[in-house]
Amino acid sequence: MDSDEKDLENIDVMSTVPKVGGTIGKLFDILDSIFTAFATLALLAIVFTVLVQIISRLFFPSPPIWTAEGSKYLFIYMVAMASGVVIRRSRNVNVELFQVYLSPRGLAVYQAVICTLIGSFAAYILPHAWAFAQVGTFQSSPTLYISMFYIFLSTVFLFSLVLLYSAIGVFEAIAAMFRKPPTETESTSWN
Repeated sequence: MDSDEKDLENIDVMSTVPKVGGTIGKLFDILDSIFTAFATLALLAIVFTVLVQIISRLFFPSPPIWTAEGSKYLFIYMVAMASGVVIRRSRNVNVELFQVYLSPRGLAVYQAVICTLIGSFAAYILPHAWAFAQVGTFQSSPTLYISMFYIFLSTVFLFSLVLLYSAIGVFEAIAAMFRKPPTETESTSWN
């Protein structure tokens, strides 16, 4: 982690809740890497699609019609794939009104409550997202000619990842609540 990332971590109060270590922590980190890679691939595909559109507008009489629609769908999937990692790394937009006054264990309790609420919402929405995705089986994309089911399925991925990462957040918060605070000589993320 470079100095800019460390500075960013110190600004964010919620990042002081330590992540789970050991084998489980490594599995969570691998999961983060997988979904970050998917989101990055979607971003690179967006860049490629936009470049195709720009180059074709400059050098050809008419650009391919699929580029605008393709970039929109790639953006939707990029957001869906990154949603869980954003929750785990506390990179979502939030307002910190009272969190700075909480102890490390208080922050862990707060994280558990917030993740439980977010996860409950995602669990409630998930069946509706699946029903929405099934509506797409009867429709096709106007320019890409693919079933809209695959596009609407992004909502299922989004809420599934939000639910999964909310559960991970609750797990990490509970682990942090019962973790023994480090002594003065140990390095820590309990700031």
